[in-house]
Amino acid sequence: MTKKLLEMTGISKHFPGVQALKDVSIDLHEGEVLGLVGENGAGKSTLIKILSGDHVMDSGEILIEENVVSFKSPADSQGLGIRVIYQELVTLDTLTVAENIFVGMVPVKKGLPLVDWKTMNNRSGEVLKKMNTDINPKKNIGDLSIHEKQIVEIAKAINKKAKILVMDEPTAALGQDDTKSLFEIIRGLKKQGVGIIYISHRLDEVFEITDRVTVLRDGKKVNTVITKETSKGDLISMMVGRELDSFYARKENPLGSVLMEVKNLTINGIVEDISFSLKSGQIVGLFGLLGSGRLNVARAIYGLDGIDSGEIIIEGKKRNITSPKEAVKSRIGFLPIDRKMEGLALALDVKSNITMANIDNIGSGFLMDRTVEKEKVEKWIKDINIKAPSIDVEVNTLSGGNQQKIVLSKLLETGSKIFIMNEPTRGIDVGAKAEIYMLMEKLCETGAGIVMISSEMPEMLSMSDHIIVISEGRVTGEYGKAEASQEKLLHAATI
Repeated sequence: MTKKLLEMTGISKHFPGVQALKDVSIDLHEGEVLGLVGENGAGKSTLIKILSGDHVMDSGEILIEENVVSFKSPADSQGLGIRVIYQELVTLDTLTVAENIFVGMVPVKKGLPLVDWKTMNNRSGEVLKKMNTDINPKKNIGDLSIHEKQIVEIAKAINKKAKILVMDEPTAALGQDDTKSLFEIIRGLKKQGVGIIYISHRLDEVFEITDRVTVLRDGKKVNTVITKETSKGDLISMMVGRELDSFYARKENPLGSVLMEVKNLTINGIVEDISFSLKSGQIVGLFGLLGSGRLNVARAIYGLDGIDSGEIIIEGKKRNITSPKEAVKSRIGFLPIDRKMEGLALALDVKSNITMANIDNIGSGFLMDRTVEKEKVEKWIKDINIKAPSIDVEVNTLSGGNQQKIVLSKLLETGSKIFIMNEPTRGIDVGAKAEIYMLMEKLCETGAGIVMISSEMPEMLSMSDHIIVISEGRVTGEYGKAEASQEKLLHAATI
């Protein structure tokens, strides 16, 4: 039996009006990857913030290598070898890779108050080499990809002698190849005896990389299971109390008339001769690897990227869509991948976020009709089941799933009939995913059409009526729902 690195027992934490954690216990062994899963709001973040020293628990006990410890600040936690790599990476982009790895512990020349650059660069290179990467320590970190920045964050943790490493949604912004690379790094860390807590909504990854999984629900621990002895259906049932078959709501719907035709769309050097159509009641999936051109097609339809040739025809009429404003006039709505940066004003309240895109229709002149605004917002809250304490709370206080529903309600408020959805369930839990799927189903039933980009194979196969595969800017495969398979999509995506 390997040495126990961490034990958290009976952890409870209360915030005003919310019992975030109640009597939660977990443990972590040397060289183990422990999955931590649960819906948004289950208590995962609170538990990790207590471990990292950002929150102080109300009750419970934390043991590091069987010694009782107390954290009053992040420095206390870090001093005992605990490091957290958050989904939103915190890198110092104006500094070099080596400076980031050694931040807070820069080596100096013996007897002189001068930075020992040679030692810092050499030692950084040694740490990076152990992780099988050739990132240059002297390179500015702002010039790196997200995956490379993530590797630097891990290298920084290892350089600071991390014994316990927490990874929060580490693959949320990574493609397939970068995810494989990250998993190889994790396996290497296991061999070095590092204990890893792995938080993810992507259950396929949880099954691939973890040894055990702890499930939280509503601030309580449901169970800890050995990964290879459980199933995805079992985990989902523990997370949300419902069976797996309730999570993909797509069903056969009669298709209506053609809402949109994309003909020979070309952006020189990026995509070439892309054609497809979207009917009322239909979901068309655009599948491809990162950089394939699938997102460029979607952005061009919405007027975010210019096209060099080709046509976009909306309900039989050719449209010259050169801006999002023109797209909205054509009743096209765009759901961005990064809701926080592109879809929401996080510091504003729920009502302002929902109505801001259609503010001209609320009152007249410079005066807003607050009664009309309230009625509109309450309608969307009811119709798509947005869970918020009130319409006046700031959006940044809500869960990811509810934030995503607010972005969708904003598109609905503008009267969109064609929806372009880029990774519609990215970073939200399985329960919220089910609600987004049911909302997509409802949109189709009312005559809308959806173009969906997704990197999640089960989502693409389950929700799409028709799938267009794009590789290196060209259509390399086209499949109806009945004939599509994971093998076919991956083959076409790598041609």
